[in-house]
Amino acid sequence: MNERYSFKEIEKKWQKYWEENDCFHTEEDESKKKYYCLEMFPYPSGKLHMGHVRNYSIGDVVARFKKMDGYNVLHPMGWDSFGLPAENAAIKHGIHPNIWTWDNIKEMRLQLKELGLSYDWKREVATCHPDYYKWMQWIFIQFYKRGLAYKKENPVNWCPSCQTVLANEQVVDGCCERCKSPVGKKNLSQWYLKITDYAERLLDNLDTLEGWPNKVKIMQRNWIGKSVGAEVDFKIKDTDQTLTVFTTRVDTIYGTTYMVLAPEYPSVLAMVEGSEYEKPVKEYISKVEHMNDIERTSTANEKTGVFIGKYAVNPFNKKEIPIYISDYVLMGYGTGAVMGVPAHDQRDFDFATKFGIDITPVVDPGDPSIDLNNLKEACAAEGTLINSGEFNGLNNRVAIDRFIDLVEKEGIGKKTVNYRLRDWLISRQRYWGCPIPMIYCDTCGWVPEKEENLPVMLPTDVEFTGKGESPLTTSKTFADVKCPVCGRPARREMDTMDTFLDSSWYFLRYCDPKNDKAPFDPKKAAYWMNVDQYIGGVEHAILHLMYARFFQMAFYDMGLVEDEEPFRNLLTQGMVNKDGKKMSKSLGNVVSPEEIIAKYGADTARLFILFAAPPDRELDWSDKGVEGSYRFLSRVYRLVYEIKAKYPDVPDAFEIGTEADKALNYALNFSIKKVSEDVGGRFNFNTAISSVMELVNEMYKYKERDDVNPGLLGKAAKDLILMLSPFVPHICEEMWEHMGQKQSVTTMRWPEYDEGALVRDSVEIVVQINGKVKEKLVVAADADKQELEKIALENDRIKHLLDGKTVVKVVAVPGRLINIVVR
Repeated sequence: MNERYSFKEIEKKWQKYWEENDCFHTEEDESKKKYYCLEMFPYPSGKLHMGHVRNYSIGDVVARFKKMDGYNVLHPMGWDSFGLPAENAAIKHGIHPNIWTWDNIKEMRLQLKELGLSYDWKREVATCHPDYYKWMQWIFIQFYKRGLAYKKENPVNWCPSCQTVLANEQVVDGCCERCKSPVGKKNLSQWYLKITDYAERLLDNLDTLEGWPNKVKIMQRNWIGKSVGAEVDFKIKDTDQTLTVFTTRVDTIYGTTYMVLAPEYPSVLAMVEGSEYEKPVKEYISKVEHMNDIERTSTANEKTGVFIGKYAVNPFNKKEIPIYISDYVLMGYGTGAVMGVPAHDQRDFDFATKFGIDITPVVDPGDPSIDLNNLKEACAAEGTLINSGEFNGLNNRVAIDRFIDLVEKEGIGKKTVNYRLRDWLISRQRYWGCPIPMIYCDTCGWVPEKEENLPVMLPTDVEFTGKGESPLTTSKTFADVKCPVCGRPARREMDTMDTFLDSSWYFLRYCDPKNDKAPFDPKKAAYWMNVDQYIGGVEHAILHLMYARFFQMAFYDMGLVEDEEPFRNLLTQGMVNKDGKKMSKSLGNVVSPEEIIAKYGADTARLFILFAAPPDRELDWSDKGVEGSYRFLSRVYRLVYEIKAKYPDVPDAFEIGTEADKALNYALNFSIKKVSEDVGGRFNFNTAISSVMELVNEMYKYKERDDVNPGLLGKAAKDLILMLSPFVPHICEEMWEHMGQKQSVTTMRWPEYDEGALVRDSVEIVVQINGKVKEKLVVAADADKQELEKIALENDRIKHLLDGKTVVKVVAVPGRLINIVVR
């Protein structure tokens, strides 16, 4: 060990050692407690950013700590490697997505290794590798056989820039989440996964996820959007047709003064055909076609609509009410038909006000300040029913069940549960994704590829045009095949899968990554699953985390896994900001991990990013903070070097003698306890590091004494190294070796603290006068309030400071302080 902290030499040395000695490889071991630590795997863009560094450093601390704490730790890494950027690179630069992707993987793997992350690289997976997507296709076929995968034509979200379909979850504020372009609608025949079959379980199981942040569970609950209500049939006047509405407020049905249909409602055009209303209705439908669901349902938008010339009959009061179409009603929610109750719903109130429709109040909140006959806005308060026939006088909430009972008794409706969650649209008109293993035959219809023929490989003879059709359609070798059922000429599916399918089960493939007979061995999955700690950004709360839970539940039903939920605990790390804004190339405030590692080393980068903020909070980048982290590591390095130089042969056995010994022993054991709790349970890495910094200060003070206890100082140095090793592993390996240890830190057990050492005979407390510190006193550790007050008031310096003043009261906090209030 050189006297100078040469981080470049040290880090290369130990990265090579870890790799050559398979330090992080793990296998199933029934004799040990298992711990599965997982960070969300990255898209191989080619360069790590500071968000990656933070995510993976957090996971590495947890994995290394758990390994030292005696667990059999699985800590894998892989690549979410299908996706649009590779295809765009092919269009822009003329490089094949496969080459672009694997070049990037090679680069990013090297960067991850340079960070000293304790991954088991023998378990590495890449979703674009045929060994992986073979089993993605197998899973799709099992879903198809179970009725969970189906194809239908629907208006879908279409990104004109990316030239592909987007799931509802991938549309943010009316724009594509990737390229930010406005999203429109397009009618296409698409493949869907029936996630709605699992809506209730996805909702109910959230209550079992005690290790998940509440904000994530709330986001999922809202996205699933369970609504309990009723479907009620309204007859269309002068016809034998009925319209069925879904409502959560059947108690307000007497206040229904109009009905609204979604512009896409199947019978709308038939109802206006040949009438004076046909032209304006068609024009309105054409206008709405280009709007996405977010725009249509925005409460900020002015309400629009068109009367279709028909009237419905309210089944309760028999009143005739006009029927409109309007963009604020979606075909995908409920029945696509809504009853308008303007007195008690603000959206309905705005619509009725614009179109001059009657407003009939039916719930009286009993508030004299509200004039129900002259409403200025909708009254959403609960109260007593009025203008509601036989239901008058009932509390509106109590009346709901009675309304539903009557609806069902009269045969005009039923109690219904609706979900905002829609089936998952998974077709993409792109090349660089997993081919959908389905074949269309004119005789047999859609049939799956034979499992023995998997994987359906991506062809190489394709053109990347950037147009709406999948590049697969340009291949001369891909499309035409024989039907697996009848042998007649048939045609492959030309779309590929949404890449979110690939990331919905990768954590299971890590359990058995080399299996060529199944996606994974259920026995190995039973040993490792579920993931004990999952770490990633909160931006994945709805998309990835919901889809992964759905896959896990489907696998549970298929008998492949033993748990319904994949992730026991979830940590969503905060963003990395600079100059008060998220790091972004467009803002010019990006800090490159490569630059920081080159200048200060990987350990410094890790230390800063773990110390600067709690992991779930946003982190503000600070160049001074990075320099401070480097100085601290240099100081620790010098401390260990000097201890070893002065005391080359440190005894293992020693006695605690002097008060200075007791103070250092207390600081050491306090730090072990603090770090153990902060890392092992709370993930308060910043306070853990702060505790270690305090210990380093105490060690520096102690080593300058004339009566140093070499055994105690040597033990403190070794425990200090062990405690720091999950955070800054390279420098700790070097210092550990310098202390004469023959085995790697990665094989060591976490230090244990001595409870007895934390019991102190005396403590230092501060004495304040009117809140300002005036003296420090050493007192018995068990001194109570009365004793502390007596000691303080009898102290000569305090007596001098109180001369001429009146003591109003004395506040004593045992073990901490005394505050004397005077006037």
